[in-house]
Amino acid sequence: MKISYFIVPLTLITCILTGCTSLTPPTSQSDNSAAAPAPEVADTESSTPIPYKEKLPYVDLSEEIFFKVITAEIAFQRNDFPAAFSTMAAVAQQTRDPRLSKRALEMALIAKQQNQAFFAARQWYEFAPDSEEALQYYLGFLILNNNWNEVKSLLAQHLDSATPKERGYLILQSERLIMRSTNKESAFALLDELFHPYQEYLESHLALAQAAYASKNNIRAMVEARTSLRIKPDSQLAALTLAQVSPSPDDALKSLSDFLSGYPEATEVRRAYADMLIEQKQYEPARAQLELLLKSKPNDAGLFYTLGVLSLQLNDVADAETNLIAFVHALDSSGEQRDPTTAYLYLSQIADDRKDGVAAIEWLNKIQSYDGKNAAWFNAQLRRAILISRYQSLDQARDALHQLHATPEEQIQVAQLDSELLRNAGRDNDALTLLQEAIKVHPDSPELLYDYAMLSEKLEHIDDMEKALRRVIELAPNNQQAYNALGYSFVDRNIRLPEARTLIEKALALAPDDAFILDSMGWLEFRENKNEAALTHLQRAYALRADVEIAVHVGEVLWVMGDQKKAISVWKEAYSKDPNNAALKSTLERLKVNL
Repeated sequence: MKISYFIVPLTLITCILTGCTSLTPPTSQSDNSAAAPAPEVADTESSTPIPYKEKLPYVDLSEEIFFKVITAEIAFQRNDFPAAFSTMAAVAQQTRDPRLSKRALEMALIAKQQNQAFFAARQWYEFAPDSEEALQYYLGFLILNNNWNEVKSLLAQHLDSATPKERGYLILQSERLIMRSTNKESAFALLDELFHPYQEYLESHLALAQAAYASKNNIRAMVEARTSLRIKPDSQLAALTLAQVSPSPDDALKSLSDFLSGYPEATEVRRAYADMLIEQKQYEPARAQLELLLKSKPNDAGLFYTLGVLSLQLNDVADAETNLIAFVHALDSSGEQRDPTTAYLYLSQIADDRKDGVAAIEWLNKIQSYDGKNAAWFNAQLRRAILISRYQSLDQARDALHQLHATPEEQIQVAQLDSELLRNAGRDNDALTLLQEAIKVHPDSPELLYDYAMLSEKLEHIDDMEKALRRVIELAPNNQQAYNALGYSFVDRNIRLPEARTLIEKALALAPDDAFILDSMGWLEFRENKNEAALTHLQRAYALRADVEIAVHVGEVLWVMGDQKKAISVWKEAYSKDPNNAALKSTLERLKVNL
């Protein structure tokens, strides 16, 4: 009776050899990628592996064998790995059934026992020497142990016995497997020797170029990449390899451009060329390349999306909108499983920018929840509420918020936005009440407490503000904004300046480049009559963030220091941004300055 146990697939195991690549050869050959001097070289750019049918022994399923296998599985379920493994490996040796060795390997991998896994992989390969999967694992462990001689022997044997159609594929797969070694120099030396008999193969030079590049032998990498192009001048894989190993982005761009001049239909190279132009921030040339690609791939959703985002980068909003809409339509027509959420968000923002509230809301309505696991969906609902309050009514916006099925963490965000909408509508007291109620439900939320503190300060509830901020500091001791807000509240009222300094210095230590904290420190030093130091901090803050209220402080320090002309210039700049700013108005009135 043939053994037919259920074997757990290795794909379910978190393997210490994550990403092992099968050495299974391809079924067919493509003329497009065969090396010119070797017409039977395997198709390296579009090959399909042959499924391996494992040769299994015929073994009588005796009571003894059945009992041992079941005993091993039960021991493994009870976390008794030594008993499970030794029993499974022993029965594998008894029956010479590779499936049992494979199961022993799975157990060792799950238990993260590398030595036992190596033993099982070797046993599996011994019982199934024609199994590419067994070879893959056995080679993987040999490489982990830097056993180069046996690796070379095994691979040399496989390469020698392979047909010309198979060999090119095996060369590339061997390189990928061997170069996983941490000893890149030794791995490259082995490959160099291993592929020496196959110099006529395009794949040998592609593999050596990749291996040399990984081992930081850049000169050799360039030599091998150029050799591969000489063997097959129209190979896109060779062109991409040459670009990858080029010494600089400019050299890589030139190599791709030169290749496209001779082979303009090479779509993979053109896409890589466009991507590299984007990386180098050459957006206009990149867009031109993508538009050329679109002519040959008119239904490629990914191209529409990339063009849309690129056009936004170029501030070509009309073109961005056209391409993003085309992206959405292409997804709808193709049924491609790709999340369009980001495109909908972009389209909503574009509509909002031109004050088309109906379209802006409608684009957000299209975003699906994806079983409630899509964080972008929830954020879109918050954005949708903002748009509804802006283009329809506050009550409708709040209703939309209250209808959301939110997690406790999301409820905090809902309460924050709800209070913000009320504040924007001038209903500060209602917003304060809302925050008070939310804090009762979420008493340890630093976010709600901070918002409550800021609103309390605005309504002159100073004691409530201070109490809330000190609670925030207690809950989140690295929250620099809480230290800064409390310190600035003292500075602004010109009280408790030593304590204010301690708080603001703590905030600065946590975030030394925060413009608002630098502004607080500058304003503190102005209160302490340290005008030069104050101006240094304030000007640095303004350089980091050209905020109107920072400008107000910069101007006042300049005014007090006698540089009225410069002060007026700074205030005029602030006025052009926000003529109704309360702090600016108050300062100008107090100093009796007319702009």
